[in-house]
Amino acid sequence: MQLSEKYSPTETENKWYSYWLENNYFHSEPNEKPPYTIVIPPPNVTGILHMGHMLNNTIQDVLVRRARMQGFNACWVPGTDHASIATEAKVVAKLKEEGINKADISREEFLKHAWDWTDNYGGTILEQLKKLGCSCDWERTRFTMEPKMSQQVIKSFVDLYNKGLIYRGYRMVNWDPEAKTNISDEEVIFKEQNGKLYYLKYKIEGTEEFLSVATTRPETIFGDTAVCINPNDERYAHLRGKKVIVPVVNRVVPIIEDEYVDIEFGTGALKITPAHDLNDYEIGQRHQLQLIDSLDDDANLNAHGLHYEGKNRFEVRKMIAKELEEKGLLLKAEDYVNKVGTSERTGAVIEPKVSVQWFLKMSEIAKPALDVVMNDEIKFHPEKFKNTYKHWMENIRDWNISRQLWWGQQIPAYFYGEGENDFVVAETIEEALELAKQQSQNSDLKISDLKQDEDALDTWFSSWLWPMSVFDGLLETDNKEIDYYYPTSDLVTGPDIIFFWVARMIMAGLEYRNEVPFKNVYFTGIVRDKQRRKMSKSLGNSPDPIELIEKYGADGVRVGILLSSAAGNDLLFDEELMLQGRNFATKIWNAYRLIQGWNKDESIKPNKSDAQAIEWFGQQMNKTIAEIADQFEKFRISDALHLVYKLIWDDFCAWYLEAVKPAYGQPISQEVYDQTIVYFEELMKLLHPFMPFLSEELWQNITPRNTENALVITQQSKGGEFGKDVLNNFEFAKEMISGVRNYRQSKGISPRETAEIFTNAQYFENEDLVKKLANISDIHYAQKTDKPSFTFLIGSSEISIPLSEKLDLSEEKTKTEEEIRYLKGFLISVDKKLSNEKFVANAKPEIVDAERKKQSDAQEKIALLEAKLKTL
Repeated sequence: MQLSEKYSPTETENKWYSYWLENNYFHSEPNEKPPYTIVIPPPNVTGILHMGHMLNNTIQDVLVRRARMQGFNACWVPGTDHASIATEAKVVAKLKEEGINKADISREEFLKHAWDWTDNYGGTILEQLKKLGCSCDWERTRFTMEPKMSQQVIKSFVDLYNKGLIYRGYRMVNWDPEAKTNISDEEVIFKEQNGKLYYLKYKIEGTEEFLSVATTRPETIFGDTAVCINPNDERYAHLRGKKVIVPVVNRVVPIIEDEYVDIEFGTGALKITPAHDLNDYEIGQRHQLQLIDSLDDDANLNAHGLHYEGKNRFEVRKMIAKELEEKGLLLKAEDYVNKVGTSERTGAVIEPKVSVQWFLKMSEIAKPALDVVMNDEIKFHPEKFKNTYKHWMENIRDWNISRQLWWGQQIPAYFYGEGENDFVVAETIEEALELAKQQSQNSDLKISDLKQDEDALDTWFSSWLWPMSVFDGLLETDNKEIDYYYPTSDLVTGPDIIFFWVARMIMAGLEYRNEVPFKNVYFTGIVRDKQRRKMSKSLGNSPDPIELIEKYGADGVRVGILLSSAAGNDLLFDEELMLQGRNFATKIWNAYRLIQGWNKDESIKPNKSDAQAIEWFGQQMNKTIAEIADQFEKFRISDALHLVYKLIWDDFCAWYLEAVKPAYGQPISQEVYDQTIVYFEELMKLLHPFMPFLSEELWQNITPRNTENALVITQQSKGGEFGKDVLNNFEFAKEMISGVRNYRQSKGISPRETAEIFTNAQYFENEDLVKKLANISDIHYAQKTDKPSFTFLIGSSEISIPLSEKLDLSEEKTKTEEEIRYLKGFLISVDKKLSNEKFVANAKPEIVDAERKKQSDAQEKIALLEAKLKTL
């Protein structure tokens, strides 16, 4: 079928994606083929596609489509994450707009609203991934809060609790007052903020003397239970064993000694507020200090805050500074820049808070998970992230897995009494009742006597099971799917969740199946703008991916985003890359239209230049296929695309098609045409993982195909032998052709004007090709010309083209003299560098070699030009 003049991405994309879905090409079932499995890093259920998703999922699709075309049973499992904090925040905000306060409704009512929200917005991002061309097995779509997924999360909690790995205890946590939950250390982002360092006066009990104490948070004095000095600080030796009075609060607290105190910071005296600072908490534990929590869950002052009760912590900071000043208890306040912890989810300033939480002991399960990465049982790409992983795993803390939220799996702990330990852990309330009867030795207990823990589990506690739970591997440990698809093959993710997710999945896989969850981890970079800022909605510097697809086509966007995306390195987004992707699609489209427009003639046999081009391109393609395979093996996806790009744009379009193209109005040999189509089909197979829509459109246009021959499931060629001699000979011919074209271009001579060549070479291959593509009338071997000429070198071969009679020789002489002068000046600078013994001795050998190459090249060019000058 004759192609339209212009490629229409939108029409093509809708048509072929529907066709792929209708024919179930993306669906996988266990069979006799080797599996290739990827599980998607589940995006937030209420999220929308951003540039990071675009990069990550394009890479996954490239890997999956290529595996499918290499004969693997490819399975890409999609799904979404319930995202406890983010989703609950959105639902709370929506209810607020409707005049409903979360505190005024029951958990069941709230969850109904949350499920409604999820049902309305939950599928958006997956539908957007389809626009990108993602070949996920959509029949396998999972959601971390669906019943079977939740069942596996609860099962793992109960199992780990029974093994003694999960415990409940009081700890200092990072409290997010906006989300009203604690968050993990990894979810705290430290940001520099301008503030004040306040110097407060604490009166020493029984004297008129004051001790000056520096703090950035005067609003926390209501929780002060000591002042601490360094035992080596002689300035305060006279205060040992004494007490001070907390300003405004008038509480008498002891002066204690601890080496944690930095003698150089502030005044060297530190107020200790164990309920509101992690370091203070640890000091408080060492010295058995009282805990006084003066803030409520909204980070407002509570009853301990006296006359500031109900007021916000930051508001109180200003007010109490004023009160202290009025009472003569503020010595001074200095401008101060410090790093403040903020919530990754809401941006709120974190408030350290002591509360009872659930924890998972990490040291025991971290060691095997560290070993499998360090011994390359799991390979990281790029390898540099092994050090990051090692550092975190060797300094790991117990994982706080409880969250003060309703949206999420509710912790399966059931309380039956008033004591701290009057609880049982079970998968169902019925099982819990039996356990509670045994533990309490009270057979009269009823289900109504049990109260389930209000907290939900950290979202990561569900997604750490993802490679197993998507195949129901914790429900039926030996089902055929988990046995076939696990361990998965490759994981593609960002380095920012190496601890949240990657490390924890490895721990879970080893804990539950005694097997690693994947064999390779490919870390993508972060997509940044030209100013190197991370793209985000808040900065307004992130384009809408769907708008980019509509503008440049999905294939164009995929190519654009991959061309500059080396593993682990940040991608500087530039819309020009998308344009480059679209232009590549146009180039391929036009190349096929050119081939399609040729008239074929079976009576014409291939001439010598056709045969040379056919032999060369076949071997060049085999060589490139081997190089592409090597790049994929090293997870250099961008480099693999560059190779495909060069093979199509440069080798096929610029050289091969030009070599076999018939003269205007003339037919082409049927044999040459058929071979050209064979090559084009092979190129479409190589291109398909990167540009699935365009390649399928052209593949289906070449010849009628049945559903068993769609490109998406066609086997890629594994390549074959290639000879260096054929490739080197063709490279020589290309350089000669380029040299002749350069001669014509630099002298303003029409390409239609024939030229002859004189060369000191005895003979070279591809003579017919050179004559055709360079419009050469004759080649004189082992001969020099006495005429004024344009001369260039290819290796040791000297090529001379007699200058056209139309040229002004006096002008040519002037240009040649100018060029000689420039080269001699350049040569002086190189000679000077090489005569510098210090440079030669200290520079890297390759740099010295490069300078020597410059020297010899310049000398050869000067000799040629001086010889040419004699003929002018």
